[in-house]
Amino acid sequence: MELTYEDLDDGIRRVNLMGRMDMEGCQQVDLKFTSVTASRQAFVVVDLSLVEFLSSLGLGTLVRSAKAQMSRQGKLVLLSPQPQVARVLQITQVDQILQVFDDFEEARRAVRPPSSPAN
Repeated sequence: MELTYEDLDDGIRRVNLMGRMDMEGCQQVDLKFTSVTASRQAFVVVDLSLVEFLSSLGLGTLVRSAKAQMSRQGKLVLLSPQPQVARVLQITQVDQILQVFDDFEEARRAVRPPSSPAN
């Protein structure tokens, strides 16, 4: 499992995950993911387009970080899950808790910090 991220000009952090969010994958990225998504207020788009598998551990990682952002008046949304990952989000109803987008610009608008100018 790999994790990269970038801070965009409008205050949004885009986190890119690649690989399998199974036990091994979560162990590889959990600390870094929490650090870049939940340790301070942030407005985060988590790109799941290169995640090929999502386990209950992976779900927990996503939900914990999203809850941490809610408590800090930040926000975390999900972007472009592959069909099998989208199905897991749907079956577990995580897609009812976290917004899921297929388009980056829509995700960016949904997560944009209140003080950022609209594009």
